[in-house]
Order: sequence, then structure tokens, then C-alpha cells
Amino acid sequence: MLWKQAEATGWGRVHRATAALARPERLSTLAAALAEGPVSMAGGLRAYGDAALNDGGRIVLTTRLDRLLDFDGAGGEVEAEAGVAIGDLLDFLLPHGWMPAVSPGTGFATLGGCIAADVHGKNHGLAGSFGQHVRHLHLMDAAGKVRKLSPAREKTALRATIGGMGLTGAIVSARIGLLPAPSQMMEVDERRMPDLDALMDGLASAPTPFSVAWIDATAKGLATGRGVLEEADFAQISDTPSARRALRVPLDAPGALLAPPVVRAFNSAYFHRIPEAGRTRNRPIRDFFYPLDRLHDWNRLYGKRGFHQVQYVVPEGDAREVLHTCLTEIAASGLAAPLAVLKRLGEGRGGMLSFPMAGYTLAVDLAARPAAHPLAARLTARVVEAGGRVYLAKDALTDAASIAAMYPDLDAFRAAAEKLDPEGRFITDMARRLKLREAA
Repeated sequence: MLWKQAEATGWGRVHRATAALARPERLSTLAAALAEGPVSMAGGLRAYGDAALNDGGRIVLTTRLDRLLDFDGAGGEVEAEAGVAIGDLLDFLLPHGWMPAVSPGTGFATLGGCIAADVHGKNHGLAGSFGQHVRHLHLMDAAGKVRKLSPAREKTALRATIGGMGLTGAIVSARIGLLPAPSQMMEVDERRMPDLDALMDGLASAPTPFSVAWIDATAKGLATGRGVLEEADFAQISDTPSARRALRVPLDAPGALLAPPVVRAFNSAYFHRIPEAGRTRNRPIRDFFYPLDRLHDWNRLYGKRGFHQVQYVVPEGDAREVLHTCLTEIAASGLAAPLAVLKRLGEGRGGMLSFPMAGYTLAVDLAARPAAHPLAARLTARVVEAGGRVYLAKDALTDAASIAAMYPDLDAFRAAAEKLDPEGRFITDMARRLKLREAA
């Protein structure tokens, strides 16, 4: 197996790992890579922190294992290898009138990564999480043995693998259910909301299957939590959107770009770009689901020091009070970046370590400065007290005790992972930091 020594980073570019990297192109070479010692499994390296890193060890990248294996256009199912990018899968499916039932915020995430993180989308209240649409998957262990997991067969192993952050084995392929896509365009209603209560009320009453809100994490006082609500459904037109050329950020931006006055000015302009009466426009599906994908390497806009993204979900009952407190602290810290998102989630989750619960989820980018750590600790403590969770795929700042308090099925996951990988051959920096594989 060919290994190349290199540096890998999470998407936030704070956590880094110097490791031997391999990119197998077939299952036989994947098995050979796994036989050589402990590894972390990685796809598009779009997890923000250290979820796919293995500093000083080996990392296996699956992006060359990206073959389409089967498509059932009548039944609405597709099967593919784990390394296929979800955006490429979308491009294949749309002309046939289908799309993945759940789409994350970037099309560069892989099929295996979407399962390992059990991602959620802008339609979680109706569709649940990505893992709930897995019909079956194939998992390879460290000895190269492949087993088939499905809800009817090895259900416990499946629930440990969905949302299991790659710690149960190497996902080599999966078959997923699809969502009908009657158009390749989305009709999107955009409205300005003056504060957090209005924004949450809008999400709670959204009449469309897809909804999401950009939130101004720098706003203070009566404007705390103001934002722009997007409600979307498939457009009643048959247009095929023209391809748009992606731009690339060629270098690391200077730190002054994230200075509080600059971010506040940008957020004000972004908020007021929507007319006071709101507006409706048609957008290509890719632009709606993956709005940042047209700017490749956008994480370089945060400069050499990188950034953290904190994402919490808080149950319905305490969500308004807790999120208002969190946003007040974030705004006072001066660490908030322009990217902040609020969504409403339903009950659906596919695995033991899956993130979603019924409530509201807030994701905020924070400049990677020393003050980010105590800020995140205070926010996390408030979320734990309210019975909420932090999203493992975004995490870089949480401690093991907080994770144990937020994820009641952690011990069940540890037991299932121990059966699937008794020698601990699948390991990551995150797993070590948060003690995800250690016995209670």
C-alpha cells in the first residue's frame, strides 16, 4: 500500500495532523491499508475539528472509492461506494427526478461521511436524518472482512455505525432511499426577522418542506438573534439551471477581515439586502443546499489561525431562553463570524451518537482566538443543563465529561464498537480527546 506523509486538517484548520495518508481505489487496496495498523477513516475532510484526524498515525481517504453501483429509478433508491461526493450524487439523480432525501450544507461531503456523522438538512422535521434513509451498508473490519448491516440484519451494529464517526469500521458502500425532485429549481421566500423570537416563530410555522435561517450573531439588545428566514419548496418550473463557474480563495485572508467592526458591518449589509417586504426568487437546487460550494476553500477567509464552529441543539421547551443567552454571550465576545445558521429539528435520528433531537439547532463560526475556549465552555455548560447536545462533526472544543452528559447512548455505542472493532484499530484524535471508545 502506498502511503504519503503529509499534513491533514479539519475544515476549521485549527486541528492539524501529520500522518501517513493513503487513497485506495479498490476494495483490495483498502483492505491492505487497514491491515497495516490503526487508521482513521476520512472522506472529503469536511468535519470541522479533529473527527477524521490521526496525528502521528495513518489516515485512509475514501474519495477514490466513488463508483455508482446501482440505481432504481422506479423505487427511488441508489447504491454507491462510500467515497462519492453527495453533490456528485445529486447531479446524477436530478435529471432522473430524484435527490438524496437529506442533504448537508456542502456537496463535498461523501456518502460515507454523511452516514458516519448522520447529517441533517433543511427538511429534518419531515425527512429526519441521513442515516434513517440507509437501506443497508457494507462495513469492512481491520481484517478486510465485509459485513452487510441493515435495519433487519445486525441492527445494533448499524445504529453504532450511523453517527459513529468512523469508529466501527470502514464504510465501503451504502444503499439509500431518495426523495422525489420534480424540479431542479427551488422557489425560495426570504424574509427579514427583527429578533430571535420572530425568527424561531417563523421556523416553527414554516409551511414549506425546507426551511433555514441565517442569523446575525453580532446583533445585541432588542435585535439579538435577528436574521433572514428562508422557506423553500420545489419550483413549479422545468428549467435546467446553467452551470456556474466556482471561484477559489487563493490565499489566507488577513486577520483584520474578522475584526468585530468588519463583521458587524458585513452582517448589517447582509441583513438589509433583503427588502423590508421580503422577496421570492427561484434558485438552483445546488445553490440552495450548498450555498458556499461556489467559493472553493472558503475556510481560508478565516486566515492562518482558522476558526471553530460550535453547533448546539436545544430541546423545544428551553430553546428560546438558552439560545438568547448563547447569542448574547457570542455577540459580547466579539468572536462571531458572518456564518451563523438556525434550524428547527424534529425527532429523527439514525444512530446511538446521532446529533438531532426535537428542538432548535444553532451553528456559529468563531474566530480561533484564546477567548473561544472559555466561551465555548460556558455555552456548552448551558446546553448540557438544558438537556441539549453538541454536534460531533463540528466539535473542536468540548470535553469528554460534557459529551458523556449529552449522549446517553454513549456506553451502548462503546459496547457495540468493541464487538465490531475489538482491537481498537479504527481511531481518531477526536475519539481520544472525547474518550468515545473508552469503557465507562
